[in-house]
Amino acid sequence: MTLKGVKLRIYPNQEQKLKIKLNFGYNRFVWNQMLSMMIKRYENNPKAPFLNAFALDNLLPQLKREHTWLKEAESTSLQAINHDLIEAYKKFFKEHSGFPKFKSRKFPKQSYRSKNGNNAIRVIDDHRINLPKLGIVKYKTGRMIGGKIKSATIEFSSTGKYYAVLLVDSEVNELPKTGKPVGIDMGLADLMIISDGIKYPTIRFDKILAKKKHYWEKRLARRRLQAKKEIAWDHHNKVPNPRDLTDFKNYQKARLMVAKYSEKVANQRSNYLHLLTKQLVEQYDVIKIEDLKAKNLLKNHKLARAIANASWRELRRQLTYKCSWYGKELKIVNPAYTSQICSNCGFHSGKKPLNIREWTCPQCGTHHDRDINAAINILKA
Repeated sequence: MTLKGVKLRIYPNQEQKLKIKLNFGYNRFVWNQMLSMMIKRYENNPKAPFLNAFALDNLLPQLKREHTWLKEAESTSLQAINHDLIEAYKKFFKEHSGFPKFKSRKFPKQSYRSKNGNNAIRVIDDHRINLPKLGIVKYKTGRMIGGKIKSATIEFSSTGKYYAVLLVDSEVNELPKTGKPVGIDMGLADLMIISDGIKYPTIRFDKILAKKKHYWEKRLARRRLQAKKEIAWDHHNKVPNPRDLTDFKNYQKARLMVAKYSEKVANQRSNYLHLLTKQLVEQYDVIKIEDLKAKNLLKNHKLARAIANASWRELRRQLTYKCSWYGKELKIVNPAYTSQICSNCGFHSGKKPLNIREWTCPQCGTHHDRDINAAINILKA
């Protein structure tokens, strides 16, 4: 059995939207309270033993007695928040990642996770699902929901859409073996160059919608500036203005339009990567890709936008779990010198600037396409 995520677009009614919004608030309150308590506890006694999620769950009944409105929250979501907080705290101390931050209601994306206890999360039919505290909600999805549902994450996007991401324990059948290995060289002009000589082009989705997005980005900047001027001072009454940015409808319209175009670019890019990675795992048994450090490459400001658009890390992530699902093998290869070594005789011809796309080996005379040669060396590595 394999854990898979299935994303549904849900359409809650007004009452359900209110319950979702309130539950975001309940989860945010518990997170902030628990984080504040853990910070004070560490300040008072740095040597105190590390708390676990079970210890935080034991504090929930007392918190509900102090704040009775917390009893209306979806109880398993509060336990999930405690678990996530403990994991974030551990990550900070063990992996030296960012310290957990206090949550804000102003953050455009909100979510909470519910566990499936007593079959509270169940599919009624092709268009309706039952969710804890919400009841039956209409939904749409592009795939069948099969298997045992473990949990559901309710999300509210920056574009005002509601989603339910189901974690499903389902059976995945392995794809038939082809007996073919492949090496993949990542690029910018071409997203992937494989050792078979095929090049998959890079599609600049960000540039396709750049004009429309920029149109609204300019208006967003101007409307934000104008709104802040009005907030700073009420010229009529000569006093500070109590209004907030959320009160300015024109500003909110521009913010929503910018978010919609950003979301569309992200969805188009993700869909393109899914199509490519599924095609690769269907055609090859062993896939070798180079271990690129995108974070370091992004320091090149002339190429940073193109590198970010390529989404090499996302492509690698998709290949990793799809190879695991479908019984294929993914190998990560050190990319050092792959474009400098002749794939025919192994002669190292030295570093070449990026504008040299083709070269001839001075030892064996083989003419190479730079990227295809690198892909063949990755396959041989």
